[in-house]
Amino acid sequence: MSFVDNLSIRTNYFRSSGHRFSVAFPDTRLPDMEIFVIRTDLTFVLNSVIFCLGGRILNNHNRTGWIVVLAGTGINLTFGVLYSWSIFAGNITQSQGWSSTQASLPYTFAILFFALLMIPGGRLQDLFGARLVSTVAGILVGTGLIIASFFPSVTGMVIGFGVLAGSGIGMGYASTTPAAIKWFPPQKKGLITGIVVAGFGLASLYIAPLTRFLISSFGILNAFRTLGIAFMIVVVFLAQFLKTPENPIIHINCPATSTPAASRDYTWREMVRTPQFLQMWVMFAAGALAGLMVIGHLSKIASIQTGQDIGFLLVAAIAIFNSAGRPMAGMISDRLGRSKTMMFLYLCQGAVLLAFPLFRSFGTILFGAGVVTFAYGAMLSVYPSAVCDFYGTKNLGLNYGILFTAWGVGGIVGPILAGAIVDSTGGYIWAYMAAGTFCFVAAVMGWMIKPMPVGS
Repeated sequence: MSFVDNLSIRTNYFRSSGHRFSVAFPDTRLPDMEIFVIRTDLTFVLNSVIFCLGGRILNNHNRTGWIVVLAGTGINLTFGVLYSWSIFAGNITQSQGWSSTQASLPYTFAILFFALLMIPGGRLQDLFGARLVSTVAGILVGTGLIIASFFPSVTGMVIGFGVLAGSGIGMGYASTTPAAIKWFPPQKKGLITGIVVAGFGLASLYIAPLTRFLISSFGILNAFRTLGIAFMIVVVFLAQFLKTPENPIIHINCPATSTPAASRDYTWREMVRTPQFLQMWVMFAAGALAGLMVIGHLSKIASIQTGQDIGFLLVAAIAIFNSAGRPMAGMISDRLGRSKTMMFLYLCQGAVLLAFPLFRSFGTILFGAGVVTFAYGAMLSVYPSAVCDFYGTKNLGLNYGILFTAWGVGGIVGPILAGAIVDSTGGYIWAYMAAGTFCFVAAVMGWMIKPMPVGS
């Protein structure tokens, strides 16, 4: 008798989008992974995978939440063009004769407007929803890259890539993460945040070689134009799948965590008066300074310290570390706590930065950049969850947008400081020393930060 003949078919009906589905089980109790699906479609496959992995069937609420997560991750995969600027900058300094400081300006302005537009973007997301905000963001990013392709001067690149594309990235980034984590309980917010923002870090893995191919095949201006058109289409399409729940999940029967949920929702005015906000702001700025300094100058760092043109390989490779740090740190911080997680990562980041002048090969620079960008990526999943833990979900978009100004300050200071140092000294030693010191200060603050008092 065949294995199938030994099965007794027990039909279970799962209602999902108005359909019924049959599932067959063996006679004996088998692990969840040995469920046999008789009929499948896209929705049921999703339900079945989650059931096999976690023993639960998604209800309509959770299924919509996962669709929002995937759409937000896809959108961030295009916004990660920011992390591939070093590929553009390397070509511009050679073909246009720009200095390192000039080549840092479009990237620096993109970071500035990214951070500034997080505040109105977060507020608009809270008021009108993520779909509208992300649609506008996609149009801005695409338009900015297209404008940069027609005006290849410092001013044109600053306006196109820096102001317009940076503004679009800020508005879109402000809408994807809050929209996703509002669908899930506090015990899962670190993981969900990490998944969504992982798209941003992972983007360099494909954007760096794609950009290098487009530049070598069609020239830098056509590369900007092609990416602008493609990203506009993708973001506007995926934005239509973003929505926020009418009633965000506050609690569900999940294992306890080291990070309790906020006792109430804070307004931004209440938030900025708390000592925890100031501590997180300084920590965020330190991590952004270190991470974006290395990311923005990695091609030049590799060229100076190895004498080889391997920057594009490193930019693509560190995308793995950058993106991996986000969901991993999110899961760890759900258990260990946000501040303890970041304290450990800042210590690692600071130690590696102080040792960075010793790295003289592809492998050692990859290791150093990998540690720095892993910690940097971790920061971008831990802080949105920390804001949610400390200050609630109702005003999360605006509250996180205000905290995100720290990322902008650190991201501006880091690349400019490194550019000025390398132009004057021919190396990055003092830039590493400064960034490493800031990371150690952030680690101390991570040890000192305390949870919000209950009922405050």
